[in-house]
Amino acid sequence: MLFTEPIFLFAFLPILLALYFLRRGRGRYANLLLVLASIVFYAKSGGSFTWLMLASIAFNYLMAIGVDRARAYGRDRAVLGLAVAVNLLVLGVFKYANFFADNLSTVSVTLGGQGVDLPRVVLPIGISFYTFHAISYVVDVYRRDAVAQKSPVHAALYLLLFPQLIAGPIVRYRYLAGQLAKRIVSLDDFAWGVRRFAIGLGKKVLIANTVAEVVDKIFALPAGQLSPAHAWLAVTCYTLQIYFDFSGYSDMAIGLGRMFGFRFPENFRWPYVADSVQDFWQRWHMSLSSWFRDYLYIPLGGNRVSSARTYANLLIVFFLCGLWHGANWTFVIWGLYHGAFLVLERLGLGNVLTQTWRPVRHAYLLLVTMTGWVFFRAETFSSAAAMLGAMAGRSASALTPFSVQWYLTPPVVIALAAGCIGSLPIGPFLDSWRARRLAAAGDAEQAGVSRALAAASAVAVAFLLIVSIAQIAARTYNPFIYFRF
Repeated sequence: MLFTEPIFLFAFLPILLALYFLRRGRGRYANLLLVLASIVFYAKSGGSFTWLMLASIAFNYLMAIGVDRARAYGRDRAVLGLAVAVNLLVLGVFKYANFFADNLSTVSVTLGGQGVDLPRVVLPIGISFYTFHAISYVVDVYRRDAVAQKSPVHAALYLLLFPQLIAGPIVRYRYLAGQLAKRIVSLDDFAWGVRRFAIGLGKKVLIANTVAEVVDKIFALPAGQLSPAHAWLAVTCYTLQIYFDFSGYSDMAIGLGRMFGFRFPENFRWPYVADSVQDFWQRWHMSLSSWFRDYLYIPLGGNRVSSARTYANLLIVFFLCGLWHGANWTFVIWGLYHGAFLVLERLGLGNVLTQTWRPVRHAYLLLVTMTGWVFFRAETFSSAAAMLGAMAGRSASALTPFSVQWYLTPPVVIALAAGCIGSLPIGPFLDSWRARRLAAAGDAEQAGVSRALAAASAVAVAFLLIVSIAQIAARTYNPFIYFRF
């Protein structure tokens, strides 16, 4: 079920909220209700794979308890190894079996052998996210950063909670443990959650979905019809699409969580204002980058080892980060590409950048990031090479069916402008302005100013919701990009 579907907006969410607040004082009721609702939410799209997810939850619930109990016998590490191995095996079978079979078949045929014939394995929706949730839970119990949850309902709720079930953020168990046991939803919290959900919905349906049409059409052009202008338009649109698509989902997840009393960590912090690749990864998909840091990079030695080993660790982490995003070599190249720039910045490029004019540093980051997105979006190397060649100035060898101006319809132009503005930290600026405005007002004025700003905010949220819902009604089905990971 998508957050942008009418069935979610007008049936699932209102009914769930009504049932939730009907007996809001009953903690067990609230948690059990959310578990059942999350199962329904997943089953709407997951179908029979719902049983796989429930089996994963039961397995990791028992493994976490097993790690705790095995500690007294010195076998906790073995139990942890079993838990991690089974989780990765399940992920590997469903997500990478065809990838490895196809590559093995290619190598075999090249060497004169027989191809490998493996039936296509369907990818369960959200498996990468709930697998990483499960692994972090068991590892945290092993590290004594968390206590194994004895309540199956609480454990299931952590792994199942529908706002972040399918595409994150990847929330650590120790972050939610106390909230699973007790949480309070104030009217201000609920209003904040609605506002955050509305912002995310607007990001997705008004910006990401609008520019996505341009991306799909230009990336589908034959290589010979790609002109530099078309290529740069497509990559610019995709740069905005993937950010507003994924950050929009994260905003909606964070907002939904707050409506039910949960506080999720932020997942994006205006990544396109970064001025280095290192800075970018401290702002982009922060829950995933911190997961790889804490559960892979640091255990490999992090930066506490030799420089050569540190660079190798970075490349390993980003190789796996790319592979996590998709079973395709283009994702692997995207990951290694970012890892290579992190190594270059550690080798001295970072020092050069710090002494460079900030707009130049920012242009460097955008160029690196946008070039990398080509590999992320392209389905094949040849498609990526054609797009990069056009971006580098190679003229189209055949007549392009439509000019660039044909793609720049008024909705697209508005979405591009809104995307560029929305990529900037406007929110903190407005919050700061609001605080200064209230501070400057006299005691008698502050209440009036506060009411006026609250009313303006409510009107803006209502307008955003209405326009977004109108767009949902007018447009065709368009799932979130990260659902396929």
